[in-house]
Amino acid sequence: MKAALAIAGVMLGCCVNVIFLELLVKEDPGSGNLINFCQFVIISIEGFFFTLRCGTKKIAVPLREYLVLVVLFFVVSTANNMAFAFNISMTLHLIFRSGSLMANMILGMIIMGKRYTITKYLSITMISVGICICTIASSKDMENKSTTPIEGGFSDYFWWVVGITILTFALFTSARMGLFQEVLYKKYGKHPREALFFTHFLPLPGFALLITDLITHVGIANKSAPLDYFGFAIPCIWVYIAGNVLTQAVCINSVYVLTTECTSLTVTLVVTLRKFISLVISIFYFGNPFTVAHWLGTILVFAGTILYSDIPGLIQQSKKSAKKVD
Repeated sequence: MKAALAIAGVMLGCCVNVIFLELLVKEDPGSGNLINFCQFVIISIEGFFFTLRCGTKKIAVPLREYLVLVVLFFVVSTANNMAFAFNISMTLHLIFRSGSLMANMILGMIIMGKRYTITKYLSITMISVGICICTIASSKDMENKSTTPIEGGFSDYFWWVVGITILTFALFTSARMGLFQEVLYKKYGKHPREALFFTHFLPLPGFALLITDLITHVGIANKSAPLDYFGFAIPCIWVYIAGNVLTQAVCINSVYVLTTECTSLTVTLVVTLRKFISLVISIFYFGNPFTVAHWLGTILVFAGTILYSDIPGLIQQSKKSAKKVD
């Protein structure tokens, strides 16, 4: 029952979360920091009561060990949401972030001296080529859209390149964070709920550096078109932020339960399917541009992800385990 609820939570929470994020980006592309701040506050409150039990539970990992993880997580989260302000579409954002396996492998080889099988190298090549195809296809769309200089003397295409640079930086920083987590888990054991709380709670003072931006976008949110709920007119951006934050909490907690209740095969299949559904929603529901080249790149990315996760091997292993039980 827990596993079924977790799968439903991932599919519903994570996919609806992307819908609210898309709505927010369309209303205010620069609202990334405000979205981040709201998410961090809500997840910190939930973690304080249910993970730390109002501070009565002893933490398993020393706070000093979390500091590096917290800085990396804050940078990644801020950069990923910031990219939307630089002409990055939701579809390209989703595809680009699927390249985390590629970034993780490259840094693993450079920093930790890891080596992989030929299948792993092939899968990462497929992901890399897929992302390159999608990026090139999107760059052509941006070039066709506008090459006219705008505010500050730079064109839309220039700011799109800045957005791609930010996404690339976030991708490799996220991979570095993953490697650091790996070391941390080996040293102290796995405590994902605790890590989730501290990576959201400890960075909160860092938002003081973004106070001007937060105030600006709070003003934009307050002036957004009102939606009528039970006789009350609520600015639509605040409605979308509330939906985004709540579904984010459902998504994260469901993924946590899924990893504890299900096999790695189930987790991989559910997460991959969730990403694909989010992509389809972004393309068809929101009418984002998606050419044949985008589809080719997307197929390569998802096929490479499945190959890297060795889903065929995991299925075979599950069948063998089932036969032994019989």
